[in-house]
Amino acid sequence: MAAVSPGVYKKVLQVRSAYAFDIACLLMRFFGAMLNIGVVTMLTLSGYSFFTAGLASSLIALSIFVVTPRVSKRIDERGQSAVVPKAAAVSLLGLVILVGNTAVHGPVWPLFVGALLVGFYPSPQAMARARWTYLIRSGKLGEAAPDLRTMFSYESVLDDMAFIFSPSISIALAAAIVPTAGMIAGGVAFAVGVVLLCASKSTEPVPGWSDNLAEGAQAAAAEVEGEPATVGAGAARSVPKKSLMRTSPAVRVLFIIYAFAGAFLGLFDTATVSLAEDLHSPDFAGAVLMASGAVSMVVGFLFGMVRLRAPLAKQLVVAACALGLSFGTMFFINSAPSLMVVALIGAATYSPLLIVANGVCERAVPDARLTEAITWLNAGYTCGAAFGPTTAGAIIDLFGTMASFKVGAVLCLGMPLTALLCYRIVKRNIRPAYTVMERRELS
Repeated sequence: MAAVSPGVYKKVLQVRSAYAFDIACLLMRFFGAMLNIGVVTMLTLSGYSFFTAGLASSLIALSIFVVTPRVSKRIDERGQSAVVPKAAAVSLLGLVILVGNTAVHGPVWPLFVGALLVGFYPSPQAMARARWTYLIRSGKLGEAAPDLRTMFSYESVLDDMAFIFSPSISIALAAAIVPTAGMIAGGVAFAVGVVLLCASKSTEPVPGWSDNLAEGAQAAAAEVEGEPATVGAGAARSVPKKSLMRTSPAVRVLFIIYAFAGAFLGLFDTATVSLAEDLHSPDFAGAVLMASGAVSMVVGFLFGMVRLRAPLAKQLVVAACALGLSFGTMFFINSAPSLMVVALIGAATYSPLLIVANGVCERAVPDARLTEAITWLNAGYTCGAAFGPTTAGAIIDLFGTMASFKVGAVLCLGMPLTALLCYRIVKRNIRPAYTVMERRELS
């Protein structure tokens, strides 16, 4: 059973203090959303092979997988404004090397060096959700606080906005001006977003904030009961000791699901660009991504209005099965119209999985470590994306575009299988529904 609440987004939009960091993270998302297909388009239009382009894209994904969770762990420990500028500077340096070498059609190896450095890209999706969680759970918004699930739906819509416009803008600029134009535009948007995010300090989560609040609540309870309060315990707990990938079974399950998603979607994107070039219509790839992104955004927006009463673990299984089976129909792609149909059907199931998975993640980890947790989910996606484009490039060069779609259909089955086999693990690790903590001064 479910209830529909059309007005749930009103509270989200009334939080004016969130506008600055959401705009900043949206600009940063534009850069991240174009990395895979933008690099593939830039390199292939510049005369490099699909294998080289796919390998460069995969190295970016692999670097993000290795580096970004560690960046996010540092962000949870030290704060966003202390860590993000340094990581962003390294990522932009990698982009300069990648674009500069492509512009002069240099040798292959600098492309790979630049791709590895681009992977220092900090996760705007995780940082935006961490700020929202901080504002809501800390009680700073009081009774005006929106529901966390509504926030996840809202952020999913912003993710889809970047996914809709960024790749198509990148492809259009690369095709109309020069092959490097799209990635240059993305780098500028990323740099502006970093500056805006670090300037918005009033909404930045205080490192260890949930531990500090919990300590304050325990101290208040102890005083009421006439017991001495213990001071300083929260500060000791606030510093993460081990990676969540090691300590949280739920994060590991979500990581695997996202890895399968990244593998088949990375392959799907690369094969879409290849089919568009086979048809001598590079803009067709952008049209497919824009249409599917629009469907995903609308479905995500509507999904945020629905209040499902089923347990989160069951919702995750249903969402993973729906996405895996819908994109599994790519096995039947044999033309441009069939590609568009599969993309639209699959897009209708994409946002619900992201929203449910983020909800599971929030309920399975400590609040003050949400940046790292969500980054691990995104790292799972990029881990799969490190495999998808390279595999697609090799298959396309050897067997043609249509063969790569059939391999992608097989990869799609990994998500429902993982969700079904790990259902009990996820169920055991989901905490009870949260309650907003009393507002306190955080330091």
